Amino acid sequence: MSGRTSMAARAGEGTQALEKALDVLDAIGSAPNGLSQAEVTQRLALPRTTVYRLLATLVERGFVRRDPVRRVYCLGFRCFEMARQVYAMPDLVAAAAIELRALRDLTGETTYLATLDGVEAISLERFDGAHSQRSQAVPGQRKPIHCTSQGKAILAALDDGARNALLRDLTLKPLTPRTITDRRRLQAEIKATIARGYAIDDEEIVVGVCCVGAAIVDPAGRVRGSISVAGPSWRLTPERLQLLGPEVAEAARRIGAQLQQTRAEGADVALKVLPGPWAFHGAHPLWHPQHRRLYWADVLAPALHRVSGAADHVLASFDQPIVGLVLQAGTVCVVHAQGIVVVDEDGSACVTERRVPAGLSALCNGDGDLLWAAVRRKDGGTAVGRLQTDGHLDVRWRLPDVLTALRWRASDGTLFATASEAGSILMLQPGTAGVRRLATVPRGSGLVSGLAFDDGGGVWTALRGGWNIMRFSADGGLDRVVGLPVPCPTDLAVDGEGEWLYVLSARQPVPLDILNQSPLSGRLFRMRLQ
Repeated sequence: MSGRTSMAARAGEGTQALEKALDVLDAIGSAPNGLSQAEVTQRLALPRTTVYRLLATLVERGFVRRDPVRRVYCLGFRCFEMARQVYAMPDLVAAAAIELRALRDLTGETTYLATLDGVEAISLERFDGAHSQRSQAVPGQRKPIHCTSQGKAILAALDDGARNALLRDLTLKPLTPRTITDRRRLQAEIKATIARGYAIDDEEIVVGVCCVGAAIVDPAGRVRGSISVAGPSWRLTPERLQLLGPEVAEAARRIGAQLQQTRAEGADVALKVLPGPWAFHGAHPLWHPQHRRLYWADVLAPALHRVSGAADHVLASFDQPIVGLVLQAGTVCVVHAQGIVVVDEDGSACVTERRVPAGLSALCNGDGDLLWAAVRRKDGGTAVGRLQTDGHLDVRWRLPDVLTALRWRASDGTLFATASEAGSILMLQPGTAGVRRLATVPRGSGLVSGLAFDDGGGVWTALRGGWNIMRFSADGGLDRVVGLPVPCPTDLAVDGEGEWLYVLSARQPVPLDILNQSPLSGRLFRMRLQ
């Protein structure tokens, strides 16, 4: 056998192995309750040893996970992360989440988000309704577009050319006695959907289940997906579907409005580095309204920095890792595990009697001298509340994620938080137990780190490990991305006039080979907002 023939044979064998691995993923992904190794072997008619090797590799790479209790294999979190990356800029799932929850609460039925993939609608998100008997489609499930409200809504929103191209490729397979299988009837249904602004699935894909859906169209006119409300036909009667249709269409319109074009800017134009020492990990920026200065901390080589004019210098050093900076009675205070330390303008420090709780993960000022704090719980979540002078936490919220930053927005009395591992920016309204998710950033884009607010209602965050900072509008839409010359921006602050945005960064976690390409890591940057 020649060398070229041998290479072709090996390539063929590699392709066959890849196809088998993908077949295994498809089989597991189509089974909501997972499959045992024996069931995978039976479904795919593959040798048991081959299935064993494929499963072991997929588990190791995170695409499949094994449930040790039920002894079945399910899709792994790596599949979820990659799926979310497809819709990362802007995050369609995050933009739709609030509206989907509102529709779920309004109707008591399950709500869905889907997008077009070929000639199928693929489910991206689901919010379960209040009833035990409800629609059961799972995220990742694919459905033909001719027999679902989501698919028909997308078809109706497309231009004639794109719609006709899809219709030519469609096979109108009957899934129930009510499925539309006649192309002229489907065309008529699409015209009716265009006229009323929403689509209806009348038991066309599952007997006994009805749904109403509407397309999501962004400001550029692109069809991004669709949402729907689904439930048993005896609850979602034709009369109720007609009433819900305009509500669903309006929710879809609001989601689309959030998906404006993102403005991207290069770091060489937008940001300038300020003279001063670099930090191992810059964090906790604090704008002092009376002094009209920015203070910030290096948390690893513990030091308090002060920015005077356009220069940055160290004001005081400490022997404890710094966990926060706050203002108390108009004085800058450094918070570490041993308590709260008052720092004068000459750099002298005085330890106060005020204590802080163990497990403190984030801290910020509220109104006046009120302090909001986030404390890690033993179960892995976070308790958030008002920090009392004796170190006790008056808990107002309990969240499943670890919070890494808190910021109080005085203009509307809202507490914001970041959950870096979950990629979420959260809004907590005092007086209510609910928590609203403003936006979510996939981990592949970086870890959300820090928060700042501008005068236009925008919320800024840094993407640690992502080389950029982002601005989200008041409704959660991503509308601005600024690239940085450093990989690990860590926190942000806006000055009292709303003119400058300060960006902190870290040097310690940057590998040496990348540090050679990003020598400004650990420095303080400033960008004009107006």
